Amino acid sequence: MNFPHPFEYLAAEPGPVILREALAHFALHEIAGPSSHPTIMAWAKEVGASSYYHNDDTPWCALFMAHCAKVAGFALPPDPLAAKSWSVFGQPAPKGVAMLGDIVVKNRAGGGGHVGLYVGETKTHYAVLGGNQANQVCIAWFPKSVFTHIRRCKWKVSQPANVRRIVLNAPTAAGVSES
Repeated sequence: MNFPHPFEYLAAEPGPVILREALAHFALHEIAGPSSHPTIMAWAKEVGASSYYHNDDTPWCALFMAHCAKVAGFALPPDPLAAKSWSVFGQPAPKGVAMLGDIVVKNRAGGGGHVGLYVGETKTHYAVLGGNQANQVCIAWFPKSVFTHIRRCKWKVSQPANVRRIVLNAPTAAGVSES
């Protein structure tokens, strides 16, 4: 798969599995109108949420994260369909030190939250791979200051060698919709 500049490096990343699974769905879009994307609806069934998800208009960033974590073999947090619930997933990362594949959680206007995976940063922003960002799986820039939690997976054996900070020299354009 080809990723947009400056994220071309993601094509060669060997892991972690949670990241590889998320990248496998890059550019998956909601279906406009009364239809829903069958993959999103399959994720809802997979995590036992088909009674809650009747269509892909329901916010699905946490559903996407639940699917990726489940495929990677991680236990889901309580209420995994709520973005803010991911603030207790895994273990806390050292304050302000996000690394490739870390779960990042932020508040959202209106009281909700948003969850995604860290894939890079500039001095002021994190690049976040997430679901339901502009109604698709994509990478979006968010100011670092909006994130309330950075969580690291509890690795079964040891932290994969490629899990690291990724500092990018790239322009950032924040403001993608997360609902």
